[in-house]
Amino acid sequence: MADKKKDPKDDDDYDFFAPHPHPTKVRVKNSFFNMVPDAFSGKSIDFKEDPRRTPTKKPNKNIADAPEEEKKEEEKKEEEAPPVEEKLEAEAIVIQEANPWDQSDTSAQSRLFLKGGRIVNDDQSFDADVYIEDGIIKQVGNNLVIPGGSRTIDARGKLIMPGGIDTHTHMQLPFMGTFAVDDFYSGTKAALAGGTTMIIDFVLDQKNVSLLEAYDKWRNWADGKVCCDYGLHVGVTWWSDQVSKEMEVLCKEKGINSFKVFLAYKDVFMLEDDEVYQTFVRCRELGAIGMVHAENGHLIAEKSQEMIARGITGPEGHEMCRPEEVEGEAVNRAVTIASQANCPLYICKIMSRTAANALANSRRKGNVVFGEPIAASLGTDGTHYWNKCWRHGAGHVMGPPLRPDSTTPGYLMDLLANNDLQVTGTDNCTFNADQKALGKDDFRKIPNGVNGVEDRMSVIWEKGVASGKMDPCRFVAVTSTNAAKIFNIYPQKGRIAVGSDADIVIWDPKATRTISAKTHHQAVDFNIFEGMTCHGVPEYVITNGHVVLDEGQLRVTQGMGRFIPTPCNSEIAFSRIRERERTCQPCKVERDGYDGPVAKIDGNAPEMITKTSNPILSADAGSDKFNSHCRPTTSSGGRNLHDSSFSLSGAQYDDKQAKRPSTRTLNPPGGRSDGIW
Repeated sequence: MADKKKDPKDDDDYDFFAPHPHPTKVRVKNSFFNMVPDAFSGKSIDFKEDPRRTPTKKPNKNIADAPEEEKKEEEKKEEEAPPVEEKLEAEAIVIQEANPWDQSDTSAQSRLFLKGGRIVNDDQSFDADVYIEDGIIKQVGNNLVIPGGSRTIDARGKLIMPGGIDTHTHMQLPFMGTFAVDDFYSGTKAALAGGTTMIIDFVLDQKNVSLLEAYDKWRNWADGKVCCDYGLHVGVTWWSDQVSKEMEVLCKEKGINSFKVFLAYKDVFMLEDDEVYQTFVRCRELGAIGMVHAENGHLIAEKSQEMIARGITGPEGHEMCRPEEVEGEAVNRAVTIASQANCPLYICKIMSRTAANALANSRRKGNVVFGEPIAASLGTDGTHYWNKCWRHGAGHVMGPPLRPDSTTPGYLMDLLANNDLQVTGTDNCTFNADQKALGKDDFRKIPNGVNGVEDRMSVIWEKGVASGKMDPCRFVAVTSTNAAKIFNIYPQKGRIAVGSDADIVIWDPKATRTISAKTHHQAVDFNIFEGMTCHGVPEYVITNGHVVLDEGQLRVTQGMGRFIPTPCNSEIAFSRIRERERTCQPCKVERDGYDGPVAKIDGNAPEMITKTSNPILSADAGSDKFNSHCRPTTSSGGRNLHDSSFSLSGAQYDDKQAKRPSTRTLNPPGGRSDGIW
């Protein structure tokens, strides 16, 4: 009998990671973590699995236990199968259809090794390497044991940070007679170019449209186009029992945990205060976060008409009919309503000092409320509305508007750096020049919206970190981590840690770039940050383990992103709410019942007390409704001096009395005064 051929793997010094001498014939690809049974023990974090990222493996079947028909089918396949050698040769030229989320092939493309960088999380920064496989962070530390075939990215001198989360976008939104020009493809592509690896968009349809139908519409628009992961908020633009029931379905079955109401856009999106209260009560019951667009819609409608009547039709009228006091009042009102409903509140688009101060003061009083300034309010101001170029002014029109006080961006950045404000979005809702021109003769018809999804990270780094107002850890908190915590997707998103999604930005803090509409990746033809030079540029952007920005080269795949469900009852929002719900319930006073007499009502309305029935007043004192001379005259017929002589109508007490003829005195006491002069 021939000697059994020795397997080279039996040698003690066999190198598992060395290239195989016959790579075209051997196609066995085992993950290093499949070779080591306990590689994951005590290191990974359990998340709700997404079937698109981790396809379910079919269990191995025992042919002996299979039905007779399956046995015959398996035997037939074995007979038709080519010899092993021919099969291996053929495998070398087989071309498989690409599937970005098929993780069965753990090739070098799904393995990344980030070496030599400084990891920055919201709570700490440290020097370490990162190993990524199958879209998940597998190892973090130094002296890591890395499988062969991994791509190594040199991150020396760079910061390794969680990818940004933009909490506020409106991709391809139907609004004011047109659609936002950036759809879910161009918008998410631009987001990745700027270092944002997840957006949260708004489902926002007209009044009386089913929330479930609107949700399905947005999912159909987004799923086939997104280049990065995304989540959804849902706007509540009308209220009924149907809306209440659909909110429950959205929370329990559709992955929604936030609902937005509008205090502005009268007759379009706006709810009245009682409807806002009912919406917030329902949010609290479901464990969802209440969100609000805070402006006084009634005042805006009145002041808009005043501006048009004065002949003010340009973009400056947009700001003048929405002064910051209108925003501040709405923030106070929203906080009050949410507090009475015991619902956590998220205020979108903090644009002014007044609104920011109102929010900060409410937090100091213990209200569970979060504030979101946006890239526009942190990076520019409202003086542009008075620009002589109509297109330039209209390009900045948004609601609430940018404020003409040039110190506002710096003030908001100070509050953001010190946790009076918590997260950042963009309200990215872009319209080209011809779309903005719908309001060329009436600022009320200019579509509201600006860009920002691509430039948010660089603008905040420039205005916050490069200026010395915040450190890199706080930058990570306000651009990524806090959003992940509030919307309950942390630590899957918003952190560099074992088990988290490999959404990573390798950031060069020393590099600079100049923002321009000529070079940005968005579809819009205007950029509100035109000409701004920013320190801090993403050098590599990784989304779900795929390098999409590689040394300035953007390579994205349409439809590669996933919908990320946002579970209800996030700890940062509801831990205090639930405790207050338990301990702060209204209690009635236990007392003895009243057993005394009770007046009987005969059904007729009680007679109103009038001035004539008041013994203090005279019978004829009510002849003038503004008359304040109420007491009767004295016994001699004169005015009672206890009465005031003031009257709103201007009438005097003795107007009805006959005037005595005037008497000319020629020689008054002291003598005449005209004799000398």
